[in-house]
Amino acid sequence: MANAGAGLPEGRYGRASASDRARTNRRLTITGCVLGAALLAFVAWAGVSYVAGEKVSGELTAFDITSDTRVEVSLAVRKPPGTVGVCTVRAQAEDGLEVGRADFRFPDEDGQIHRSVTLNTTQRATTAELLGCSEGS
Repeated sequence: MANAGAGLPEGRYGRASASDRARTNRRLTITGCVLGAALLAFVAWAGVSYVAGEKVSGELTAFDITSDTRVEVSLAVRKPPGTVGVCTVRAQAEDGLEVGRADFRFPDEDGQIHRSVTLNTTQRATTAELLGCSEGS
C-alpha cells in the first residue's frame, strides 16, 4: 500500500511548482505592462490628434440675460492669425427649450480674441452655451 504521508508528484492534478508559478507571474506582469503601455500610447495619440485637428477653439467665459429677448455672451476665441473663426452659441429657456441660436464670425487678424456678442432670443433665456467653433470662410 502507498505511503499516505508522501506528497503528490509535482505538476500533477493542477498543482504547479514554485518555478512554474514564478514563470507564470513573470509572463502576466510582462503582458500587463505591454498592454498598459500600448493603451497609454493610444490615449496620447488620440489626444494629440484631437487637439491638433482643431484650428479654431473657443470658450464661453460669461453670459448675462439683459432682457426677455437678449443675452450678452462673452467669448474667448483662439485661432491661427489671418483665418476666420465661426462660433455657434445657443440660449435655452428654463424648461430646456432652445430660444436662440446664432453663428458669430471672428475675422480679426489676431490669434486670440475676447469679445462680447449679443444673442437675440424668442423668449427669456436662463442659460447660454457655446456649441463649438470652426474655421469659416
